[in-house]
Amino acid sequence: MPMIKELERICSQVRRDILRMTHACQSGHPGGSLGCTEFFVALYFEILKHDPRNFTMDGKENDLFFLSNGHISPVWYSALARSGYFPVKELSTFRKINSRLQGHPATHDGLPGIRMASGSLGQGLSVAIGAALAKKLNGDNRYVYSLHSDGEMQEGQTWEAALAGAKFRVDNLISTIDYNNAQIDGRVDDVMPIGDLRAKWDSFGWLTLEMNGNDMGAVMDTLRMAQEKAHNKKPVMIIMKTEIGYGVDFMKGKYEWHGVPPNDEQVKKGLEQLKETLGDY
Repeated sequence: MPMIKELERICSQVRRDILRMTHACQSGHPGGSLGCTEFFVALYFEILKHDPRNFTMDGKENDLFFLSNGHISPVWYSALARSGYFPVKELSTFRKINSRLQGHPATHDGLPGIRMASGSLGQGLSVAIGAALAKKLNGDNRYVYSLHSDGEMQEGQTWEAALAGAKFRVDNLISTIDYNNAQIDGRVDDVMPIGDLRAKWDSFGWLTLEMNGNDMGAVMDTLRMAQEKAHNKKPVMIIMKTEIGYGVDFMKGKYEWHGVPPNDEQVKKGLEQLKETLGDY
């Protein structure tokens, strides 16, 4: 329980970072970032075996993480900075000219923690499978993790990758789908229904789990369970139910906050709902 409470404290700070980053540049995607905060905090502060101060692109003997839905970069940048990959004060440069913190993660500026450029949705699972296969070929038993949006389940490449993951028994891969039923133009169910995701991934030969992504205890328990079930001839897919805008009452559950930054009044109201726990940059 103490560990869960501390992770929840960190979540409050990360959510403050997300609001302040997107407000400062009047750009970015706060909704999905807020909804995925528990996942990123659990991953970077407890689950991953990683070395923030000695980052390498190949990540030998370390766990790897790939973000496919790159538009939720604010939550990733905050988690990376707060866990030690680069100075927290650099978060103030988000989406500004010559910043390493692009709106979608990029590799050309050498930002520690980033191993692939993302934003073109649907590509991340293919990359993660390739990295996981490379680890197997190199005799490296660490895990590869990836995160995807539910909107990416509308992409054909996702399902081609799903077939490959099962065929090649990529059982060192633990992937997660942020299932918040919200994308830029509306509800996923209205734009292009994706049906019974668990049944689909089961039928594609993956080991499928589900979790409440806004409950830190559930996130930790499920990620630990995924580790226990890995290395068993099947890749793992976690269907993570979240609410877009979670943690800020006027954003919660509203797809309109997919890619709209808060204005001066809104950021003030949002910050009042979130405790400053690690210090603002």
